[in-house]
Amino acid sequence: MHFASDNWGGALPEVAQALVDHCDGFAAAYGNSELDRSLVHRFQEIFEHDLEMFLVGTGTAANSLAMSAAGRPGGVVFSHANAHMFEEECGAIEKIGGGLRITPVEGALGKIAPEKFAAALGRLPEGFVHVGQPSAVTLTQATEWGTLYQLDQIAEIASIARKRNIAVHMDGARFANALVALDVTPADMTWRQGVDMLSFGASKNGCWCAEALLVFNPRYAEHMIYAQKQAGHLFSKSRFISAQLETYLSEDNWRKWARQANRLAAELTAILMRSGAARIAWTPEANIVFAIMKIKEAERLQAAGAFFYRRASLETEIAIAGDEGLYRFVTSPMNDATDLQDFAEILS
Repeated sequence: MHFASDNWGGALPEVAQALVDHCDGFAAAYGNSELDRSLVHRFQEIFEHDLEMFLVGTGTAANSLAMSAAGRPGGVVFSHANAHMFEEECGAIEKIGGGLRITPVEGALGKIAPEKFAAALGRLPEGFVHVGQPSAVTLTQATEWGTLYQLDQIAEIASIARKRNIAVHMDGARFANALVALDVTPADMTWRQGVDMLSFGASKNGCWCAEALLVFNPRYAEHMIYAQKQAGHLFSKSRFISAQLETYLSEDNWRKWARQANRLAAELTAILMRSGAARIAWTPEANIVFAIMKIKEAERLQAAGAFFYRRASLETEIAIAGDEGLYRFVTSPMNDATDLQDFAEILS
């Protein structure tokens, strides 16, 4: 009954086998193997666009490198107030970005409100040296709240960013979950709406340690390899990241696994609603479910072997009583029907 995080799950057998298959022999290092090069072409096919690929081991590394590429002296990055980049990356953006600072922007259910983003940009007038200069805006898809930006919402924020000539980045730690939920193409959810860079996540969706920064706008790729090396994420045996991602993208595995996680989240939502012991805070749109329940009930479930987190940091207009808490449940392709059945039994 592991619903604490999709980071908790192991690697799926297909991914583990891919690593074993590439253990023998020799291959060029530092992103220059045949497998590395073929993966670039595979990403270009999937996204229907020329792009540069930079393999990294963590989503934080991908996000930080993207922001460093967009950075300017006195640079300001805009993110949602509950974005992982702002709340849970230990100042990595500021450090690797060479002094960038993040300005949080409010918006309902984890999504930046366009009018608030425009207002935040307006507080940094061009040429006024004392306040610094905007460098980038980052959107998390799916959000930390388990919600999704619709395509027109991505395009609207990108349009506002274009007026100030700043980068548009997407944190896609759960990119596949968002993609299958919206039932759109990778191109439609990214560069066609104005996204310049994507942190393409796979570790939460069945891989062992595999993330990629995909750069659609060549403006931001020019010096990336040097930043990647300085950040300690230019892997010598990069083929082992490529092996995971090659399998991940083969036979539509990535979308299949994401659909499974999303389906399990929908079933978990139904179990919680039927129980009478919890109420759903808002409609889940991917693989994250937020529920409100009595603190004592949550503690009882956790003592019985269910793993999930209490989230006290999210600001919501939903009324939560003093003896209640807001709890997050995350499903992954490593979960199965048994997890849900066992949880339903202890919940009843």
